[in-house]
Parts: sequence; C-alpha cells; structure tokens
Amino acid sequence: MAVAEELGVEHDVVLYMKEPPDRATLAKIVAGLEDPVEDLVRKDSKFKKLGLDPEDYVGNPDAVIDLLAEQKALLQRPVIVKGRKAIIGRPKTRIAEFLG
Repeated sequence: MAVAEELGVEHDVVLYMKEPPDRATLAKIVAGLEDPVEDLVRKDSKFKKLGLDPEDYVGNPDAVIDLLAEQKALLQRPVIVKGRKAIIGRPKTRIAEFLG
C-alpha cells in the first residue's frame, strides 16, 4: 500500500482472492471495525446479481460474516487493521489518519 509505505509503516498485504479471510478473521475485523458493519460488503453488480438486499446486512455482523465467508469478492477493500481496530480505507485519506 502506497500510503503505508509513504508513512513508513510496516504492513502486510493480504491478497484476499488468493487467501480469503476465514470466519474467525472476519469476526475479528468486524469486532474492531470503526465503520458500520454493512460497509464491509460491496454493493456492486455481483451483489445485485445474487439478488441480495442491502438492508439484510445493516447492523447485522453475523450476516456480513456469513456472506463474506461465502462470497469473498464482495469484501470491500482495502480493509486496514491496526491492533484490534479496523477501518475500510476509502477514501484513501482515511488510511493516513488511521495509521498516523
């Protein structure tokens, strides 16, 4: 991540499509997420093609974890984890604030 490199922050990049997070990892991210849990789900064309209802994920961490465990492509990214806290790095200016 360019922002982390610019800040001189050590970081690991997880290629989520090759190594998707398991349920335990998703649960840790959700537990520390500073954003609304439903924001972890991309509401893109795949979401619509699956016939999903965005309201089903509002304030529903279990539903978000279940969905993302099955549909890794719907994980919003980047997700930045620092200690026990996590954010969605959009817009990317949030990353510097979170890591700085």
